[in-house]
Amino acid sequence: MAWLRFGAAAIWFVAVAAWAQAQIDPQQSADSRTVLGGVNEYLSAGADAIRAGLYDDGIRLTRLGLERASKIGERAAALSNLCAAHAAKGETDLAIETCTESIALNDQNWRAYSNRSYAYYLKGMYSKASADLELAATFSPNARQVQQIRGMINERNLRPSVIVEEHQ
Repeated sequence: MAWLRFGAAAIWFVAVAAWAQAQIDPQQSADSRTVLGGVNEYLSAGADAIRAGLYDDGIRLTRLGLERASKIGERAAALSNLCAAHAAKGETDLAIETCTESIALNDQNWRAYSNRSYAYYLKGMYSKASADLELAATFSPNARQVQQIRGMINERNLRPSVIVEEHQ
């Protein structure tokens, strides 16, 4: 059951790439595969690689794209993608660092908060995960990702524990 939730969460992080693509070029729909002029091709290719589960390639391409990115929104979305890829790989410290950078550029990016929440969850830092998730929910309360992570945190926090004592 835990592996199923982990797999679902990993797939969710891949879906984040589709959002970032739309943030980079808002005139391009998330379903469109056509790259219009002005879009950073490395960020687009990085988002596609992350979506496909090729996290190392996605990270490499996104980092190349960040060297060319000049718009704040473009950089914030790319950093959020890096966060998602690092979290999917289990590199929680890098994920938290890149999400924090993304939030510094755009403090209303609910996906960066939810990605960082998931990274905190993976580290077992449930209070920080909950705090970030609540911030994500203020911007997008009905987002499937927010609900999914909330369920994971709640399940973990509500898991019963047994204390065994020896009596003589």
